[in-house]
Amino acid sequence: MSHHEKEINQGNRFRFGENWKRFLSVLDDSRIEEAKFSLKRMLNTSTLEGRSFLDVGSGSGLFSLAARMLGAKVYLFDYDPQSVACTAELKRRYFPEDDWVIETGSVLDQEYLRKLGKFDVVYSWGVSHHTGSMWQALENVAPLVKPGGHLFISIYNKQPFLSAYWLMLKKLYNKKWHGFQVPLNYIFFLFYSLLHLVADLLRRRNPILRYYGVNQRGMTLYYDVIDWIGGWPFEVASPEEIFVFFRNRNFRLLELKTCGGKHGCNEFVFEARD
Repeated sequence: MSHHEKEINQGNRFRFGENWKRFLSVLDDSRIEEAKFSLKRMLNTSTLEGRSFLDVGSGSGLFSLAARMLGAKVYLFDYDPQSVACTAELKRRYFPEDDWVIETGSVLDQEYLRKLGKFDVVYSWGVSHHTGSMWQALENVAPLVKPGGHLFISIYNKQPFLSAYWLMLKKLYNKKWHGFQVPLNYIFFLFYSLLHLVADLLRRRNPILRYYGVNQRGMTLYYDVIDWIGGWPFEVASPEEIFVFFRNRNFRLLELKTCGGKHGCNEFVFEARD
């Protein structure tokens, strides 16, 4: 049994890759376009042609695919073997003869990371806070960015009370409630669906769009909800903490997209100074 499987069996890790595998069944061109748009918007570019792109914790592989379609030379790794398999499936579908590099690896494995070199773009969306050692993971990704290159990360927002609630819920979900995970998924999905439905109607926004990837980075509410409930390990940070952390490591903040103080992820694009 691998170390990854032992962690899952002990309740110390969520099966992220299993959730991403199901997500691939609904992946279509419109979601891929949303993912491409997300990269172009935050990186302030229309193309990644000629640039090296490292996806740290590739998940479903959607954003590695988006980067490759934008012209990047892509290298990626993930700790979860099923996530690695998801990306391999996307490579088989879209770039079967490409030199797209897909590996199993951990952002906490410094020896492995030293072998990778440096990249024009390092992308790690919603990964470090699920490693069990968030600040070490962030420390480890910094040297992977070339001088003048970009680091695009997202981290769960710190909230005074709700972060403690999510910490308790995720821990129970993985350690105690294995037999109730599926019904809990549906209960939370229905709850958030109703919340979003009311919010969309009040804002005069078509609620159907939410379930088809629009403004969702190409993702879906259902699989996002499962990730929200089950995503364990779990850590959080305020935008200020992330800014100061990377400023002290000679990075300059280029783009910031917050979740408005709510539950969710804050997104950052930093530039590595020479």
